[in-house]
Amino acid sequence: MAGSVDLAGGSGYGVPGSRGRASPLDVLRLAGAPLPLTIPARIYVCGITPYDVTHLGHASTFVWADVVARVVRMTGVDTVLTRNVTDVDDVLTRTAAERGRPYDEFGLMQEYYFDRDMRALHVRAPTHTPHARHHIEHVVRLSSALLAAGAAYERDGHVFFRGADVPSAVGLPRDEALALSSEYGDRPDDELRDDPFDVAVWHPAASGDPAWPSPWGPGRPGWHAECAAMALATLGGVVDVLIGGADLAFPHHAYQVALARAAMGVTPFARREVRVGTVGLGGLKMAKSTGNLVMISDLLRDASGAAVRLMLLDRRWNEAWDYQPNALQDASRLLEDLYTAAGSRGTSAAAVTGVRAALLDDLDVPTAVRIAVEAGGDAARQVIRTLALQ
Repeated sequence: MAGSVDLAGGSGYGVPGSRGRASPLDVLRLAGAPLPLTIPARIYVCGITPYDVTHLGHASTFVWADVVARVVRMTGVDTVLTRNVTDVDDVLTRTAAERGRPYDEFGLMQEYYFDRDMRALHVRAPTHTPHARHHIEHVVRLSSALLAAGAAYERDGHVFFRGADVPSAVGLPRDEALALSSEYGDRPDDELRDDPFDVAVWHPAASGDPAWPSPWGPGRPGWHAECAAMALATLGGVVDVLIGGADLAFPHHAYQVALARAAMGVTPFARREVRVGTVGLGGLKMAKSTGNLVMISDLLRDASGAAVRLMLLDRRWNEAWDYQPNALQDASRLLEDLYTAAGSRGTSAAAVTGVRAALLDDLDVPTAVRIAVEAGGDAARQVIRTLALQ
């Protein structure tokens, strides 16, 4: 791998009068439509459940979220980014118990490893990192707001959100929605619920699990309610961009949005949704449940964080793809070409404009990199800087 590249030469990015200067006329096109932004842009990223180390599928979402924020800042608009930690969750509690550790202590240890991987991948630290266990009061208030609005009902210590219309609102057939609800633990067969698509905003905790007091008895938040409450607490009633893996589209994002809208009476809750394409291995989605994982820490033994990052970005953000070992080798070579190009004296204003236009056009990283490698100089330095590839 080549040594560091001097990014100062020639581009003057962010300096008045420079070719790379941000312009108020820059408009980001995201998820298929223009997204005019005021200051600051509010971004919510569905974060981790901290019970294991970071795999490539996780990293893809968080690297793309980082790119969204960096491209927004390229336009001169600052960002406020929240990335939550779901540290109240059955799988975390169960795993911590198996390891003989308190759930919160175990979660913090896993979060440390995650943060280390994110730093290696040049992912900027979020503005807010809310933890579910610190936002219990916000979930209780969310539950109360939903009850007052008639959007929820209380039964046997549970608070259920009325979600009968959620699948049709996101265009999902009933049978498919039922299957996904069951897969993600929403228990559509629960006889306590008025409708299979009603979900728990608050529910009693199982014996031995963490629990907190509430008007409905001791218990804990539901998964979708945790994210809705943390987004509202840190970013307010509307977010500009909601980001997560494509596999979170239903039920999680659909209910998170529906809960926030019902409680706040605001439409839309998320102006744009970025659902990052899933990463597979051997034809199956990479997941802890299937064990087909490629760990970031393993990849970093053989390649730089910048190379792993470029491998994740060298495609459209919503594209599902299958990891192959040669992909990292290809990304390392492409990064070498980009560094070589950045060391040249190319000063093409058209190329710099082309790079910016590609990144503003729904984060078209492959086109921006191709222009940068061909033109070199300022254009290559702009790509390296904006995409944090050094």
